[in-house]
Amino acid sequence: MTKALVTGATGFLGRHTLRRLTELGWEVSGLGRNREIGSQFAKEGAAFICEDLRNLDAVVRACAGQDYVFHCGALSSPWGKYNDFYSCNVTATHNIIEGCQHHGVRRLIHISTPSIYFNFKNRYGIQENDLVPVKPANAYVATKRLAELAVEQAGTEGLEAIILRPRAIFGPMDNALFPRILQANIGKGVPLLDGGETLIDLTYVDNVVDAMLLSCSASASAVGRTYNISNGESVIFRELVSKLFALLNIPLHTRVLPYRLAYRAANVLEVLHRLLPLLGEPALTRYSVGTLALAHTLDISLAREMLGYEPRVTIAEGLQLFADWWREQS
Repeated sequence: MTKALVTGATGFLGRHTLRRLTELGWEVSGLGRNREIGSQFAKEGAAFICEDLRNLDAVVRACAGQDYVFHCGALSSPWGKYNDFYSCNVTATHNIIEGCQHHGVRRLIHISTPSIYFNFKNRYGIQENDLVPVKPANAYVATKRLAELAVEQAGTEGLEAIILRPRAIFGPMDNALFPRILQANIGKGVPLLDGGETLIDLTYVDNVVDAMLLSCSASASAVGRTYNISNGESVIFRELVSKLFALLNIPLHTRVLPYRLAYRAANVLEVLHRLLPLLGEPALTRYSVGTLALAHTLDISLAREMLGYEPRVTIAEGLQLFADWWREQS
């Protein structure tokens, strides 16, 4: 029986990955910190390991006997302390690498982010070998890039690894992307920067899991490489949110803002929140404003060619599946 460890298993992508693997008959262990969610794993046929990825000994033990490790765990936020991002994204990845190397894991599938390409400019059809900005957009981006470099280095030392950069994952159990939009709608309205005409890429969660599984069976020539993952169908942000709220049968409230004005406001808020950390996360950050206002689309030709990746679930189908799940939770 194929054995696998899924990190970040109590998170969005991790939970979908764990469920798919158990459905395929794999022997799966899910490592995470949310005991309430983890307690449900046994019903799904998986083991729960309640540990922190920053605990080296615990991570190395968890890697024992595994054929594959899917490293989905990360601290993902537009705001926070650099040291927190470093420990959760870089130190944790080093620990996973050590566990894989120590126990001879067959292959590591590392989940990264295309945010490393972000440079506050419109970018279309980004390829994996395109230049990465010298100055990362924020601490999350900086530490995810360092984690990638650690995986790449491990690859030169003999660890079979594949890095995936999925763009804007959505679907049932999403606790970040669409919920943030829904929360904004309740407040001052969903911001449409420069009219919401931005072209964006998304990825339905099951398509990401498909790419992860394809990475397990990929040929030796595909190993040691990094792949962009998306749905391969860019959409205009304004049209996306209109479709989403229509499916949810919720009135859509928007506010049109000039990008430059929003960017300047976000800059002021960031300065204020750095001076007064007790204020928490700013309502706007330059990065979050930029991602709403600037095009950021991926070329997924390499994943199609080397992994045989092809998005199965369209954005329209994914929106319907999310809406169905959201209504069930209400």
